[in-house]
Amino acid sequence: MVIAFHKPYGVLCQFTPDQPGQRTLADFGFPAGVYPVGRLDMDSEGLLLLSDEAGFNNRLLDPKTAHPRTYLAQVEGLPTREAVHKLKSGGILIQDYKTRPCDACLLDVEPPVMPRDPPVRFRKAIPTSWLELRLIEGKNRQVRRMTAAVGFPTLRLIRVRIGKYEDRDLAPGAWKALEAAEVSKIWQK
Repeated sequence: MVIAFHKPYGVLCQFTPDQPGQRTLADFGFPAGVYPVGRLDMDSEGLLLLSDEAGFNNRLLDPKTAHPRTYLAQVEGLPTREAVHKLKSGGILIQDYKTRPCDACLLDVEPPVMPRDPPVRFRKAIPTSWLELRLIEGKNRQVRRMTAAVGFPTLRLIRVRIGKYEDRDLAPGAWKALEAAEVSKIWQK
């Protein structure tokens, strides 16, 4: 079984809390035996897969298999061409690790995303903009660290696609078991 879940902001990507009162995956009524495939940090939201299939996690997340994951990042400021080029080129040093090249582009218009609760901070004097990034690796808080390293900190991060699978109609906190045709899209590059 493979499940697509729209992880809301503020939810820990595990079934047991680290601290009392923390929201976890246990709050969403998943079938017994599933586990998260990969992670999204508490401050990130969007598409998270869960599965009960042995080896699914390794098969999907091993960088050798190069399964892309696509993110929308709302960043502080208006990234320059040079900043976007640095993101695309790779080689950004993050905790003794150099990032691989990725697809990155500055979006001309704000993407149609659901409002976040709580909302992202607003500053009158500092604009925000949106980047789309497509990576084949996933180090801890990597997108956030990459955008900060080029001078444009991430305010909001949403994973919208894994492979060629996406479901923009899945509301925050909602999940569904995937049909075979939907699972096959996960493996498409």
